Amino acid sequence: MSTANDGIDPSELDPDGLAVRREVLGADYVAAALANTDATTAEFQQLITRYAWNEIWTRPGLERRMRSAVTLTALIAHGHWAELEMHLRAARRNGLTDGEIVEILLQTAIYCGVPAANSAFKIAQRVLAEPPPE
Repeated sequence: MSTANDGIDPSELDPDGLAVRREVLGADYVAAALANTDATTAEFQQLITRYAWNEIWTRPGLERRMRSAVTLTALIAHGHWAELEMHLRAARRNGLTDGEIVEILLQTAIYCGVPAANSAFKIAQRVLAEPPPE
């Protein structure tokens, strides 16, 4: 197990979940997250890598594009703005077009509230101005 400020050894994480996490979020983002892991957060990293990234994101019932759309909506509904920024990038990596992302944000204005969509659009302006991920 990791100690304070030394990161987590990727071999301590579910390998399938880690692979999907890297594909969706980008290897650099995941490496930074793991480098910031300490004794307080190591078990949380293990949990999300196994359950979110392996058990959920690999299920056959939805394509990654759809999972991204659902995730964006949930993050907006709950006001999780830092996670929204990360998942806007992931949505593009998963094949959602900028136009589709805008449509999702418009939909959230009605079902999640205009103030939430307003915050989401501000974040999306920044993220969608970036070059698409490769």
